[in-house]
Amino acid sequence: MIFLCMGYFNSEKMDARPSAEIEAVMEECQPHTEKFYETGKVLLDAGLESEIKNLRRVDGKVMVTDGPFTESKELIGSIFIFEAENMDEAIELASIHPTTQLNIGEEFGWRIEIRPVHYFKNDK
Repeated sequence: MIFLCMGYFNSEKMDARPSAEIEAVMEECQPHTEKFYETGKVLLDAGLESEIKNLRRVDGKVMVTDGPFTESKELIGSIFIFEAENMDEAIELASIHPTTQLNIGEEFGWRIEIRPVHYFKNDK
C-alpha cells in the first residue's frame, strides 16, 4: 500500500525562534531523515514553503485566495509518501521520521498525519 504523510507544525512557535536555532534543529533532523530513507520505502519526501494559495470554483470561475482556510496556527510543513504493508507498518515507518524523534518537536507542535492513498501514479 502507498501512504501519504503530512507533517504539521505551529508556525507562531517556530517563527518566534531565531533562524540560527531553527537551522540547528534542521541539522539535528538529518540523521533521522537518513535512517528514514534507509528503509528503502520512501517514494517522495518534500519540505513545503509557507506561502499558500487556495483555488476554488465559485460561480463558474476559479477563485484564488491566500490560504489557509482556517484560522489555525498549524501548517503543513512537509509531505512524504512511502510504501508499507498496512497501517501498523506505516505508523512504524513514520515513527522514524524526525517529526516524532526530536524532543523539540513537542515545543513546535510537530505531528504527522498518515493517510492511505487509493490512487498513485508515478511516470518513472
